[in-house]
Amino acid sequence: MKLISACLLGVSCAWTGDDRYQDDRALRLRQTETMVPVCPEQLGGLPTPRPRHEIVRGTGDNVLDGRCQVLDSSGRDATVQFLRGAQETLKLARLLGATEFVGKSRSPSCGCGEIYDGSFSEIVVHGDGVTAALLRRNGIRVLSGDAL
Repeated sequence: MKLISACLLGVSCAWTGDDRYQDDRALRLRQTETMVPVCPEQLGGLPTPRPRHEIVRGTGDNVLDGRCQVLDSSGRDATVQFLRGAQETLKLARLLGATEFVGKSRSPSCGCGEIYDGSFSEIVVHGDGVTAALLRRNGIRVLSGDAL
C-alpha cells in the first residue's frame, strides 16, 4: 500500500488549481498497485487554488524542528497548515498501513530529495518537503514521483 501525491494522479489540487502535474508513470503504476491519493496542503487547510509556497532558509526537517517557515509568495506564513497537513498524512498512512509515499518532486510538502530554496526563483536545493520529512522520520519509505 502506497500513499501518493494526488496531483500525480491528475487530481486538480496543484497550487494553481489544475491538474498540471499529472504523471503518466503514476497512472500506469496505479493499474498494478494499491495507491491512495493525498494532498497534504489541502489536508492542512489550504485552499485550491492557493498562492505558491516555499520553505524559506531550510528544509522540511528544519520546519519540523521549528527552525524555519513555509511562506507564500507574498510572505504570509503557512507553517501551521503545512505541519497540520503532514500530521494528517502520517495519520492516514498509519490507518491504512501504508509503507511508502510517492511525492511530487520539489514540493514544499511532498518533495523528496529536492525542494525549491525559498527565493521563489526556481533554484533547487537538496532536502525534503515537510510531509516527506515527517513520513521518513516515521519509517515510511519516501520516493520522488520522478523516480517512478
